[in-house]
Amino acid sequence: MEIADPSKLTALITGASSGLGAEFARQLAAQGYNLVLAARRVDRLQLLASELQSRFLIEVHSQPADLSKLSDIDALVSTVTGLPRLDLLINNAGFGTIGRFYRVAPEKELAMLNVHIIAPVMLSRAALPGMLSRDHGGIINVSSMAGLIPIRNVLYHSSKAFQINFSEILRDELHGTHVNIQALCPGFVLTEFHDTPEYTKFSRKSVPNFLWMTPAKVVSESLNALPSGNLICTSGVIYRFAATLARNSLSAGLIKLLAGIIVSRRKAL
Repeated sequence: MEIADPSKLTALITGASSGLGAEFARQLAAQGYNLVLAARRVDRLQLLASELQSRFLIEVHSQPADLSKLSDIDALVSTVTGLPRLDLLINNAGFGTIGRFYRVAPEKELAMLNVHIIAPVMLSRAALPGMLSRDHGGIINVSSMAGLIPIRNVLYHSSKAFQINFSEILRDELHGTHVNIQALCPGFVLTEFHDTPEYTKFSRKSVPNFLWMTPAKVVSESLNALPSGNLICTSGVIYRFAATLARNSLSAGLIKLLAGIIVSRRKAL
């Protein structure tokens, strides 16, 4: 993949066709980043690329990629290693499932492992040599509050917790460099995440309005926080407070209990 002006900052975003991924693309485009956008939905990806190229003086390359498939992960890894520079990697692609672990279709569980674990690990591995050689860069792993408060959906919560732990240990390994690592842990966000067939029985009205965040707010806080080097980024006072409690061994049980009550109430509505 050729970048005409490799002197400009470049970001690669997975899951870029909608939600937080598309919002990351818009905000980074406004900051002058060249973009490489990867997602499954080719039509949505191309529309976004056209929009951003028409609005900003940047290059936008789109790469169709279904990260539940190892072949597509390999192809995107090759793209990363072939870029003249990559300043920011945003591992945003993700999805959820509903149901008990042993009842969810095994192919969906394997797909989740690929999307939430294999893809972020291999893409980060591919991006780091260039970032370290320039001593500049950042990786944002879009995890979830579910990774901090494990109460439901065994593999979703477990894989999101992995993203946080992976980010934390990687940050420690990179201590002393100017490559920043962040685990973004949003709560409920007004995106298309709950518009999949798995969530046909889900109603946004079952979640109090004050718990819903906008993609614009989540993304702007993430990008503003990245240079600070802080590992966990959450959006909204309530979620920040909950994240602090969840990371404290003395209060983790309490916040898990409260989250369980909220989930049970939601199911009852």
